[in-house]
Amino acid sequence: MTASRATPAPSLDALHTATGILQRLARRTAGFWSAVCVACSLAVPAGVATAQEGPQLNLQRVELTAGMHRIDAQVAAAPQERQTGLMHRKDMPQHEGMLFVFEQPAQQCFWMKNTLLPLTAAFVDDDGTIVNLADMKPQTLDSHCSAKPVRYVLEMNQGWFAKKNIKAGAKLTGAPFSRK
Repeated sequence: MTASRATPAPSLDALHTATGILQRLARRTAGFWSAVCVACSLAVPAGVATAQEGPQLNLQRVELTAGMHRIDAQVAAAPQERQTGLMHRKDMPQHEGMLFVFEQPAQQCFWMKNTLLPLTAAFVDDDGTIVNLADMKPQTLDSHCSAKPVRYVLEMNQGWFAKKNIKAGAKLTGAPFSRK
């Protein structure tokens, strides 16, 4: 699952320019590797994240609860972490999920590009109240959005909320929702 569209790769012109710079620097300096570093930094514009090929499994975790149910959630707070989300994951234990944390409340929309697991997204208000839930099919580009501006989105295996009879209006608890 990803929270935003991927940024396109650098243009062919940018790569040709970077290659020319590399060749000139390599001829003018004895430090070949410094030329390689300069050319690489020019070939990929600042702020452009490279695509991640595998699942991200080592993010910080937070314990949340929904009533009597414990959730072990990975925290995707940085833009690249949110963009990759649960992409490429082949399985996920039933009590685990991913909490997407945004800087400020806004309408959050998610899609399922490169996401192999069927998921349910809970769009969550600052106080932990679930605003709405959306079931999402794997590997689709359908957009699933919050019904109102939210700062948090919790993704769980599809059916987890329904099996626990957790619906919009239910409250999640945990450190992220304790802030004032």
